[in-house]
Amino acid sequence: MKIVRSLIALLFIFGIVGCSNTSVDKSSSKEATEETGEAGGVIKIAMSAQPPTIDVHLTTSSDAIEVSRNIYETLVTQDENEQAVPMLAESVETSEDGLTYTFKLRKGVKFHNGKEMTSDDVVASMTRWLEKSSRAKLLLEGAKFEAVDEYTVNLKLSRAVTDVLDIMAGRGQFPAIMPKEIIENAGEDGVKEYIGTGPFKFAEWKQDQYIRLEKFADYSPSDKKPSGMSGKKEVYIDEVYYYIVTDSSTRMAGVQTGEYDIALNMPFDNYDQLKNTPNLKSYATFDTGTLNLAYNKKQGIFTNPEMRKAVNMGFDANAIMLASFGSKELFKLDPGYMSLSQKNWATNAGKEVYNQANVEKAKQMLKAAGYNGEEVVLYSTRDYDHQYNASVVIKEQLEKMGVKVKLEIYDWPTLVEKRNNPENWDAMIVATGYVTTPSQLLVVNPSFPGWTNDEKITQSLEDIRVAETKEEAKKKWAELQSYMWNDYVPHTLFGHYASILTTNEQVKNFKVFQKGPVLWNAKKIK
Repeated sequence: MKIVRSLIALLFIFGIVGCSNTSVDKSSSKEATEETGEAGGVIKIAMSAQPPTIDVHLTTSSDAIEVSRNIYETLVTQDENEQAVPMLAESVETSEDGLTYTFKLRKGVKFHNGKEMTSDDVVASMTRWLEKSSRAKLLLEGAKFEAVDEYTVNLKLSRAVTDVLDIMAGRGQFPAIMPKEIIENAGEDGVKEYIGTGPFKFAEWKQDQYIRLEKFADYSPSDKKPSGMSGKKEVYIDEVYYYIVTDSSTRMAGVQTGEYDIALNMPFDNYDQLKNTPNLKSYATFDTGTLNLAYNKKQGIFTNPEMRKAVNMGFDANAIMLASFGSKELFKLDPGYMSLSQKNWATNAGKEVYNQANVEKAKQMLKAAGYNGEEVVLYSTRDYDHQYNASVVIKEQLEKMGVKVKLEIYDWPTLVEKRNNPENWDAMIVATGYVTTPSQLLVVNPSFPGWTNDEKITQSLEDIRVAETKEEAKKKWAELQSYMWNDYVPHTLFGHYASILTTNEQVKNFKVFQKGPVLWNAKKIK
């Protein structure tokens, strides 16, 4: 067996959410890094929605992740380059046959209830994660965690694949380590207590008002250099309030007046105003995801790939992204399905048919494909302005190609319910977050609405997962992405977009990572 002190050597991927720490700040071109401010104080954050839960084994909600990453930690996590590195694990060892991963745990790590973390807690937590996480069930079927001794855990795989650590370090439904007894007492609706090993501990949840966290005085930091979600975490803040502020104008007014120190998910239309407001700093962080048009490949005219290729040829991605996000600083045009910052995966394969905006050629291709004036039902929602704005322009562009379009608008919960029936729709606006491996992309998931089900895609994903080197894996992914653009066209990807975070000047020495502020190592001027 060989000891892997740095998990980067094991990985083929991992690199959310595209320029993950890149910020655009016109008042100051750098992120806040001043070593100023005294220890103590309260940071007040305005978030756009209440999390459905902060039991992260059960949810992919970005709001839940934003709060929970302060409370919980994982065996491995992402560094600033979005590579998987140890967190609660001190080291990782892999067997020669690739079927066993051995995690040596850091000693002396305490939970918020004062109990020391041991292998029993890790096995209970990871076993529950394997049962609850949709991506773990899909990609790690048959896997099993076992305790070797008090500070050693083995992961046994049913077959050797190369993306194990990347899956474990992913964001949605991340494998938080909790005390064994908390896991054992959890019901179907989640754990009854929110206890982790993170730098902040859960204190209070006042429904529809706020979630309050407190500094964990007995936190056991890593001795590694701070990087992304990894490394040493020092806490200078006494309390953090996450206020539930669903109205974007209220969030904006609150951060302007000082009622809130940080405001998340700020409206795209107000970006110019925010970045030019004195005493505020706005960050456009490209770690959000991609805007796409998903095609129904189970029923209707888009079951024909020639129809999908035809309309893809006519789309003007720049016009769609500009209508959605308002400023060219908030989006990037690129055909890559993976994050643009993931050096192990980013590729522009398929660029020859991306953003062609060739309406006349699209008309010719539609005629050759047999289009005969059938009505296309396009789904969208007003609950997300960028999705609605995109759908209006997409409808106009399709009509210029000669396609008859019926735009149907629903609130988000209704759309989510109706999209599961392939009889209801033909195309749908989809905003997808970044993932850590191509096999986790919704665009290739046969159960996600749109229903990508193609033998070549399935086999190519398997080949990528068992490739012997990361160079070989990236080459195979580039070949698959090219096939998806040129031959199969499961989605039309329009571009990559940012999220906007705004802060006042009292918050210092913090970084933006994966859409939100990193609150450990940050300070606040009193």
